[in-house]
Amino acid sequence: MTAQRILACSLALFLAGCGGERAPLPEGQGSSTPEYVRAEAEDPLQGGMVTPVRIGELGPNFAACNARGATRERAGADHVPVRPAPFDPAEEIDRLPAGAEFFICSRSHDQRWFGIVYDSGGVAAERCGVSAPIGRRANYEGPCAAGWVPSNLVRLVSGVPHQLSAGDAPAQ
Repeated sequence: MTAQRILACSLALFLAGCGGERAPLPEGQGSSTPEYVRAEAEDPLQGGMVTPVRIGELGPNFAACNARGATRERAGADHVPVRPAPFDPAEEIDRLPAGAEFFICSRSHDQRWFGIVYDSGGVAAERCGVSAPIGRRANYEGPCAAGWVPSNLVRLVSGVPHQLSAGDAPAQ
């Protein structure tokens, strides 16, 4: 019997809510949310978008940039473009010659781009400050240049310098 009473009360309340038409609200009352108007803006990929290269991605026990790379030598191409963001439409900020070396510090989510740090002329120089561990993840802020290159135009190289100076003969 209690279930029948609850059902009857619920039905009565439901029907009471379905009363006649509501009168329209007077002008100026109702929602205070302003109408959304989309602002016109230039395409962000054409120069306004910058994605900083992150260093220290693997934590404080590893070098700030944990890999080295070099641009691939390709037939018909004498350089690899460096971009401020991991997108083809982003403007070109620099060019690295074939064989230029750099530190690989981060990757895009889809692994198609490497965030790199390099010294002038495309050299992975110690003065860039990314071959030793750092305390926390951070955006790279210099003194060397940084940007994004397509990962398919990069070959990984070892951290050992590929040229020995005259006095550095290997031990036998």
